[in-house]
Amino acid sequence: MCFLLASSFAQKKPEPFKAGDRVVFAGNSITEAGFYESYIWLYYMTHFPDRRITVINGGVGGDVAEQIYRRLPGDLLPKKPTKLVVSFGMNDSKYFEYNDAKNPVTEQRRKSFVEESYKSYLKIQDTLLAHPEIKKILMSSSPYDETVKQEGSLFKGKWKTMEEITAFQKKAAKAQGWAYVDLFHPMTVINKKEQQKDSTYTSTGPDRIHPGSAGHLIMAYIFLKDQGLAGKPVADFVVKAGSPKSLKTENCTITGIQQKTGALSFDYLAGALPYPVDTVARVWGNKQIETEALNVIPFMQQFSNEQMKISGLNGKAYLLKIDGQPIARFSGEELKAGINLATLHNTPQYRQALQIMDLNSKRKDIEAKFRNYYWIQYDFLYDKGLLFNNKQEATDTIQANLATNGWLNAKYGDYEAVRTHGDQLKQQMKSYVDKIYQINKPVKHHFELLPLDQ
Repeated sequence: MCFLLASSFAQKKPEPFKAGDRVVFAGNSITEAGFYESYIWLYYMTHFPDRRITVINGGVGGDVAEQIYRRLPGDLLPKKPTKLVVSFGMNDSKYFEYNDAKNPVTEQRRKSFVEESYKSYLKIQDTLLAHPEIKKILMSSSPYDETVKQEGSLFKGKWKTMEEITAFQKKAAKAQGWAYVDLFHPMTVINKKEQQKDSTYTSTGPDRIHPGSAGHLIMAYIFLKDQGLAGKPVADFVVKAGSPKSLKTENCTITGIQQKTGALSFDYLAGALPYPVDTVARVWGNKQIETEALNVIPFMQQFSNEQMKISGLNGKAYLLKIDGQPIARFSGEELKAGINLATLHNTPQYRQALQIMDLNSKRKDIEAKFRNYYWIQYDFLYDKGLLFNNKQEATDTIQANLATNGWLNAKYGDYEAVRTHGDQLKQQMKSYVDKIYQINKPVKHHFELLPLDQ
């Protein structure tokens, strides 16, 4: 009985997404940026080619828990999620209040920020309890980096407030039996560990708040790891020269092994594709690139490991060809120890994955227009009593404020595009996803290892 009670109140982790899942990520500007969710979906696209899911961005910049609650009936629930991930805390914990000398943030005032956030969360909880068909996942915010050595945006005490918000999120998830993902503490650990070597390191960015491309990959890594997906290889195989059969195959098949005059060849069909890691800074105002995250998390080992081991070779060095194209040179010892083929960006399977990444990026760019549309709905029209008002009154009100409201002006073009051509934009996103799930199937490749010293 004690064991059963302990198990029933254990902190739940999110289950892996299943075919047909519609996963909505609700959050603030960090979610609205669209990167960590896109990276999570890209992993599923490449690693589970036959498990089609849909991942939907439900973030709006500046949102606190109260605003997420407001958006549930008109934005989030209409997306018909089978799983809803709710994240907040960065904005709830306030900003410039910590630097207000005339009205300093006392312990009592700081706790009032937490209480305000908690009361709004309870409204979210009550709404979601009325939807048992949706599996709920609470996710903490990524951290505010109070310890990085850089100028500007320093709000001493904000981190502590965020930590208390994270604490009630975790407790609430446990009480409801909902899954919980903690980004806040693992990313803080990474920040502090790396800052011991380089005081200017941060997984966030110049404002200590918004992660760059690398930080978003760290967020995706933590989420996927919590889903129990770490260690599932793209493929893992061992071939021994002189043996007609492979010694090991995991998530792949090896056929047609042949050896002639020191050369070894075989056919290889993997069950997944390598994860393509971007090499361009994508987050506005942040110079981070996705590959920088590989220095601080074992992403390639745990989520993109396409392991090839070749034993029994007599030569000292070999040229790897795939489908007749030269790929790389390896020593016999390197081949025996194992090569992660996913680290080679010129293989045909990696190039196939890059096509998927490109299509997913194009889908994400269209989705961003919808997030700008909802920003205008909830951050401008809502308070004016014009939410989802398609009459001239709403248009006139927006246009009258374009010159004085920079955010409104920046998002207005996307708002109009969605308002007038929303269905076409949705169809374009669907066509990209359809194409992805057509081309994400691994194909058979012919491998050759040619001796270079004979």
